[in-house]
Amino acid sequence: MKLTVVGCSGSFPSADSPCSSYLVEADGYRLVLDLGNGALGALQKYCGLYDVDAILLSHLHADHCVDLCAYWVARNYRVEGCPDPVPVYGPAGTAERLARAYDMPEKPGMTEVFDFRTLSDGAELRLGPLTVTAVRVNHLDAEAYGFRIDHGGRSLVYSGDTGTCPELVELARGADLFLCEAAYTDGKETFESIHLNGTQAGEHAAAAGVGRLVLTHIPPWTDAERNLRDASAGYPGPVELARPGAVYEL
Repeated sequence: MKLTVVGCSGSFPSADSPCSSYLVEADGYRLVLDLGNGALGALQKYCGLYDVDAILLSHLHADHCVDLCAYWVARNYRVEGCPDPVPVYGPAGTAERLARAYDMPEKPGMTEVFDFRTLSDGAELRLGPLTVTAVRVNHLDAEAYGFRIDHGGRSLVYSGDTGTCPELVELARGADLFLCEAAYTDGKETFESIHLNGTQAGEHAAAAGVGRLVLTHIPPWTDAERNLRDASAGYPGPVELARPGAVYEL
């Protein structure tokens, strides 16, 4: 597998990065994880607009899904005609939420462009050569998922947005790469069940025994280097910050 960081800013785009979006490629298959604010533009650096095979949405907050509206325009009004609908896997109500975001009737909404499919806790999906497992994580009252992607004996886990979550630890057990959110700063934000801080991301990675930790979804107002140090203090393996354009070969 190859993982490319399309966007990794949390909550809103930074001057350097769109919001959450990641491209996973294997054997010619292209899977997009989330498509937050600004991500569609950046995605075109790494993948043709009409070469995406499937999209996974971790949850329906705008910084993870709102560029599906722009992608609907790009596909629906393509000069050569709209391509076949691309599968979009998301929480219940994804089709309705995106239709409302674009101020269109919920029926047909975007269903002529996207083939919407509903995720469930523990679902196992076969997407091309990839095996994807979805597990509910701890993010406010939102229906939010983390994903494990396995291919050829290698594994990638993406936390989505979550607070402390034992289910995420189990999902990430033994993964080669753990792409984990670290939006909060240890000792600064005290909100529970929303986001992890750097210390907690390191603790989750250590408990899961992952091979490598990459911190993502860090908002522009958060000190990313502080979170990197905090995560490194609790996790003995290699730790780094996600950067737009970074590529990881698994």
